[in-house]
Formats: sequence, C-alpha cells, structure tokens
Amino acid sequence: MMLFRFNPETVMRNLTLLIVFVLAVPVAGQERRAMTTDDGLDMVQVGGAMISPDGSWVLFSKSELNWEENERETTWWRVSTEGGEPYRYIGDDGGGNFQFSPDGSRLAFTRSVDDESQLFLLPTTGGEAVQLSEHETSIGSYAWSEDGSKIIFVATEPRTEEEEEAREAGYDAIFVDEGPNGQQSGNWNNLWLIEVESGAERRLTDTDHRIGSFSVAPNGDRILFTSRIENRRNQQNLSEIQLLEVEAGTIRRLTDNSAPEGRLSWAPDGRSFAYTARTDGEWELLLDKIWVMDPDGGDRRIVSGAFDGNIGNFVWAPDASAILFSGLHGTNNNLYRINLGSDSVEQITSSVGSLAPSSFSRDRVKMAYVFQDFDTPADIWVGPTDGTGAVQLTDVNPTITDELVLGQGEVIRWESRDGTEIEGILMLPAEYQSGMLPLLLHIHGGPAGVFRNSFSASNHVWAGLGYAQLFPNVRGSSGYDDDLLRGNLRDIGSGDYEDLMTGVDELISRGIADPDKLGLRGWSYGGILGGWTITQTDRFKGASVGAMVSDWTSEYGPGFNHDVRLWYIGGTPWDNTDEWRERSALTHVANVTTPTLVLHGINDRTDTEPQSMMFFQALKDQGKITRYIRFPREPHGFQEPRHQRTRDVEEIRWIQKYVRNIEWTPWERPEKNEKKVVS
Repeated sequence: MMLFRFNPETVMRNLTLLIVFVLAVPVAGQERRAMTTDDGLDMVQVGGAMISPDGSWVLFSKSELNWEENERETTWWRVSTEGGEPYRYIGDDGGGNFQFSPDGSRLAFTRSVDDESQLFLLPTTGGEAVQLSEHETSIGSYAWSEDGSKIIFVATEPRTEEEEEAREAGYDAIFVDEGPNGQQSGNWNNLWLIEVESGAERRLTDTDHRIGSFSVAPNGDRILFTSRIENRRNQQNLSEIQLLEVEAGTIRRLTDNSAPEGRLSWAPDGRSFAYTARTDGEWELLLDKIWVMDPDGGDRRIVSGAFDGNIGNFVWAPDASAILFSGLHGTNNNLYRINLGSDSVEQITSSVGSLAPSSFSRDRVKMAYVFQDFDTPADIWVGPTDGTGAVQLTDVNPTITDELVLGQGEVIRWESRDGTEIEGILMLPAEYQSGMLPLLLHIHGGPAGVFRNSFSASNHVWAGLGYAQLFPNVRGSSGYDDDLLRGNLRDIGSGDYEDLMTGVDELISRGIADPDKLGLRGWSYGGILGGWTITQTDRFKGASVGAMVSDWTSEYGPGFNHDVRLWYIGGTPWDNTDEWRERSALTHVANVTTPTLVLHGINDRTDTEPQSMMFFQALKDQGKITRYIRFPREPHGFQEPRHQRTRDVEEIRWIQKYVRNIEWTPWERPEKNEKKVVS
C-alpha cells in the first residue's frame, strides 16, 4: 500500500493539482464512469481510530456491506503508525468500546455474553481475550484507573425478581415519566469498580439516578460524574456534576442550574477538571464551550471563548498547561490548542477538509484521526500534534478515486435578504465549465446541523447525473458563532427560508442554475424546512422531504421537542397557539404546487412517522402530485442497506421526472456471490 506524507499547510494546494491531473488520465486506459448508488453502498467505512499510549500503532474499525444479510458488518484492525498493511486484530466474536490500559499492555473492550455486555481484556503483546466481568446487567461506559489496576464502569440496575416475573407474564406496561421511565421503559444506573487482577466488583453509588459522563481522578480517590434523577427525554438538561469521594462514599453536587454539562475530564495534576457546557445558568441555544473548574473551591471559567465553532474530542496536555481539541469552524475541521495561561486558542492544523482527531498518544505527541474532504473518501491517518506532517495508514476505497468521476465542490458565500452573510457548499459535475444546470437544493437537519467539507457518496451520484447542488449553512446552523446559531430563534421558517431562496437566486444570477429546473431534498429538519418551503413558493419543480414534522402541535407529546418549545417557536401549543399553528407546513399545505415525495421510517421517535402521513394525506386529498414511502423498522437514521437503496433510488427517480422530465431507469444492483472485502 502506498503511503502519503504531507504537511497540512500545503496539502490542499498539492491535492488540487493532483485531482486535476488524475481526472484527466483514465486508469490503465479505462474510461472513468459516473458514481452510482451502489458504489456508495459498497464503500468501506473506517472510524474509531485509537492510537496506542506509546504511539506505535492504531486500532480502527472497518464497516463493510453484506448485501445478502442486508446489514453492515464491523471488524477491528491494527496498523503500525509507521505504515504497512493493516491486519485483522479482533476475531469473529467481535467487540466494542475499546480502551487501552494506561501503560498500553492491555486492551479492554465489551462483548455480549448471554445478552449482557461484559468486560474483556486482551494482551496487546499477544494472546487470547479473557472475560473480566460477570456482572448481572450490561456494562455501559467505563474507564481505567491511572495505575491500571481497576476499571470503573456504569451498569444498569437489575429488575427485582417480582418485576422480572411480571414482565415475563406480560405485565410490561410503561408508566410514562415515572421512576426511571421516560416514554420508553428505562432503568436507573450506577457506578461500579472491578479489580483487574481478581475480577472482584464493588458498588460505588446506590442512587436512583441516570449517570452520563464520568471521569476518574489521576490518583483514583475521586470520581466526577453527571447525573439526573428523572428520565424524561425532553428534560435531559436537568443533569448536574457530582463529585464522589471513593473511600468515604460521599457525593457532593458541584453545579446547580438548568443547563446540561458533559464530557468530564480531570486535569493530569488532579487540581481541576474540564467539561463542556453552553452556559452556567439556563439552557440556552448556544454552542458548547470548554470550561475548567476547581472541584474544591468551585471557581469555574470558560477557556474556549476565543473559538467560534463546534468543539469535538478534547484532551489535556501532560503538564495541564493546555487543552488540545478537535474543532469545526465553518466547513473545515482541524486541531486546536487552548493555552490555559491566557485562554487563547491556536489553530494547529490547516486542512481544507475534515481532519478530526479521535485519540492521542499518552505524551500527546501523536494523534490518530480520520481525514476526508469533498472528493477524498475517509481514511485513517496519524500525525504529530504540532501539525508538521502525517502518514496515511489506510486506503480502503481505491475504486472511488481510481475509476469514478467525482463532482467538484467549493465553498461559496452570499448575502441573505436582511444582509446576513451565508456560507454554503456548491458542487458541480466534474466536466462543468459554463452554462445553466438543473439545481438540487439540499437542506441539512438540526436545525443546528451543518454541511461540512467531507465526502458524501450521494452528492457525487447527483453530480454524475448532471446536477448543480447547493448546500446552504442557513441561520440556525452550528459550526460558526452563537449569533448565526441563534439566527432562527423564535423564527424558524423565516430567516432560514430566506437564506435558502437567496442562495438559489445567487446561483441563478451566476448563470449556473436553471430557474426552470429547481429541485429540493431534505431530511429531519431538512424535511421540515423543505416541507415549509414548498408551501411558500412554487419555484421548485420537484421535492423530496424525509422524516419531517408537518404539524408542530400534534408533535408536542410524541416527538423530541424541547428545542421547539424553548427556542425555535417558544411557549406551548396552548399559550402560543397562533405561532405553533402558523409555523406548521400543514397549515399552508393548500399552497403546494410542487410534486412531492414523502419518506419516513416507521420506528422514528425523533420526528414521528404520523407527521409525514398527515402531510401526504393532505396533499392527496387536494389532488396534488405526491407519493409516500414508509420504511418498516427504520428509526430516524436508516440502518438497513436495502431500505437505503430504495430511498435513494426513488428520490432520484422522482427528481429526474419532475425537475427534468426524464423517466429515469435505476441501475441494476450488481449481485455478488461473495461479500465484498477491501483492505
């Protein structure tokens, strides 16, 4: 396998030249072809990159399509940080939630045993994995003690014998919002400790609560954790940071507010800890910030205030003088450093794309990450944390870059109706030079989602079909600053709608988009705003809306609606009735002239499926052109490959027919006798 070393400061300049050259040269005289839906389904997906504490090797996951079983299968692989061929590291019994011991001699992970998740240990120098725990219930999150002698874990509380007998007899009614139940049956959970050598377990907490994040102090005598004493899914903000004194068993609350905290992390010297939160008071529509708190004095401060964007994974420097974090600013993700002496933020890498560090060596000198951009599929990389160079460790999708014609993406900006600058991504067919094209407008979910510089197979499929595509980061998007994030506060369907329309107008004015051949598609909030859009304008010739909410009032109880109540509309359906009705697409459905494809998973509990049924029925009853496809078993994000293919193919068929008047014939799925394997 060829290895690539690059300096992130110059990589994109060189990569641009390389792409231009490669696109001009067919592989071994073979003509490149456009990407298909099946090319996307067949892609190998990599992730979970974990670098060993000494920085010598990386463990990563590989997900591959098994079409016959209608699922994706995940395996775990090992590769040296110097490069070389990756090899399968975890056997057929699999596992998950991998963590290195502090000295790197062991790898802990969880595996199902008799339907319960248990802890296993694997020597990294060779040998078989051995089961460590035999806990009565499933083990969830866990962490090693600093000396490697213990593992602290969270486990659910078991049912009593009487409760289990009643459940088996069919008495499994869910008493909503009572005890550990939310809308679904729930359990309390608690902290436990297990000795690595003996397997002896000890309960650390015994409280009716739900534990989220936790972190073990360097000397092991204290544990920080977040918890809440109820399980209502629309009240998840009511969690607080608690401090457990391990030997005494006492618990002290460190926060008392209405804002959620998470991602707790002790400083290496044990004198303070970092965590993420939006505010220290009410739950506000703001970006997460990194805070540092003194657990004894209670003093706390925001240390990442100089950074505007989304904060991902973060770690302390060994001397506690700095924090390294993965940050998304605009459409690009890079490594940043906070100097805790001044709370200044320095950008370390300068990749134009998505460089997302997921793990760091113990000395913080090396990091493992996934890199991707518009036309570069995701692969595993390793590099120094000073940003000076890197090594590509995998090349799992050579067919994509060697044999297919990919679209060309770029970041563009335009001014919305009220003067707000909006950023988005424009993708054009590879061969495009000038002239008007049919335009497909994509709308992201959230509302606080964001389109970023990353690889999406479906975008290249649409490019191969000849579409210009616009991906606007409308007001309400994350990845920028709090002002843009709060831009649709109490105003959904207004400013964000104008951002969409002015973006389309911009491409028409540039001579790129044909005003008579406009289509749109969106999922989740993209489906919501897409459904709203076609009630406000007749300019789109075809639309696909998935996992939408068409009527806010009827979604008040069933759906995940805290954000609507607190931020996007405000109030409740009974004290703000007019707004909840006025901002619902169903209220204005008589205005729709756009032929509309509606899609939804039947098991969606985020945006519930009856919302799409209502919208479809309203369109149908008025004689509008519409079609509704319901997908059994699917939650908010589809999981079954055959459903994914059906959704994608039917979207293309619909948009081709109504935007371009093309009766499109789908590709035949290339059947394979053997499961595809790409190393």
